[in-house]
Amino acid sequence: MVLAAAGAVAAAQQPRPTNAKGPILNVLTSWDGLWYFEIVRHGYPTSVPSPITYFDPEARAAFFPLYPIVVRAADRVLPGGAVMAGLFVNLVLGAIAVLLVGVIARRLFDADVAGRAMVLMALFPGSFVLSFSYSEALMLVLVAAALLLLLDRRWILAGLVSALATASRPNAIAIVAACAVAAWLAWRRDRDWRAWLAPLLAPIGFLAFQLYLWAHTGELTVWARVQQDAWNEGASFGWTALRRTAEAFTSPFDSATNIITMLCVVATIIGIYVLFKAKLPASFVAYTLVVIALMLLPATVTARPRFLYTAFPILIAGAAIWPKDEDRWWGLGLSLLGAGLVAVTALYGLYAAIP
Repeated sequence: MVLAAAGAVAAAQQPRPTNAKGPILNVLTSWDGLWYFEIVRHGYPTSVPSPITYFDPEARAAFFPLYPIVVRAADRVLPGGAVMAGLFVNLVLGAIAVLLVGVIARRLFDADVAGRAMVLMALFPGSFVLSFSYSEALMLVLVAAALLLLLDRRWILAGLVSALATASRPNAIAIVAACAVAAWLAWRRDRDWRAWLAPLLAPIGFLAFQLYLWAHTGELTVWARVQQDAWNEGASFGWTALRRTAEAFTSPFDSATNIITMLCVVATIIGIYVLFKAKLPASFVAYTLVVIALMLLPATVTARPRFLYTAFPILIAGAAIWPKDEDRWWGLGLSLLGAGLVAVTALYGLYAAIP
C-alpha cells in the first residue's frame, strides 16, 4: 500500500498522453529499469562508440547481466510481456529477501529480532527497489543466502551463490570481503583450507561479465569507460557526499538531492554504530562496510537510500539493539520510515516523469 500510494503520486504527474505501458508502469520501469529492458530485448552491444553519452543505447553495457537473464527466462513462461515478467520477478524476490533477513536475524538472535528486522527491511526508504524493475532485489536474495551459507560453513555453495551475486550488481562485489573474512577466521581457528574456496569463487560473476564484454565488444575496459563517459563516474572518496551534506545544511531548500544525501549520510553513521554495537559476525560487518565504502566512493551518484539498503545487516543490527519495551517509539520510527519510503518512491517517479 505504501508503494502503491507513492507510485500513484508519481504517476499523476506523468505527461499525457503516456506510452502504452500506462503511468504506473512508467514509474516502476523508470531509470535503471529502462536499461535492463533494453538488455532483455536486445542483449549487449557488439561495439560501444567513444565517447559515449547517457542517451546512446550502447550505454546499456554499464548494467550487469543476471537480472536481465532472470527476466528473460521469466518472460518465456509468464504472460504479459517482459515488463510484467520483470515486475513479477522483483515482487517474488523482494518477498524472499525480506524472509531471508528474518531467517538470518532469528539465527543470530531470536524471533522478536527477526520480526523487527523484517519490518525494517520492508519499510526502509530504499525498499522501493523491491517493486521497481531494478536489480537490487536479486542481489539482496543472493547476498543474504551467501551470508547464511557462510554461517553454516558451506564454503563451496557460499562461493557459488556469491559468484551469482557479483554478476547482479557492481556493489555485490562486497560479498567477496565477507567470504574472505569468514575464510580467514575458519583457517585460523580450524585450519580448514576449504574455506578459501568461497572467496576464490565469489568474484567469478564480476570477472565473467567483464570478460564477456571484452569478447563481445573487443574492448577490455569497456564497462569502466561507459561508467566514466555516460555517467561521469569517478572517485571522490566520500568528498561528494560530505559536500552535498554540508550544502543541505547551509542551503536546505536548494536541492532535494542534497537533502537525500544528507539523510543517507546521517543514517550511514547511525548504521555503522549499531552494526558494531549489535556484534554481528565479522563476515557481515566486512560486507556492510565495503558496501558503504562503495556507496560513498563515486564522484557523481553518491549516498542514496537504495544503495544504503543493500547494506541490510545494519537493519538486522538495529532490530537487535532496539529495546523490546519501547513500543511507542518503535511505532513512531515505523511511521517515519513509511513516510520516507513514500517520499523517495514519489521522487524517483516524479523525476522520471519530467519530459
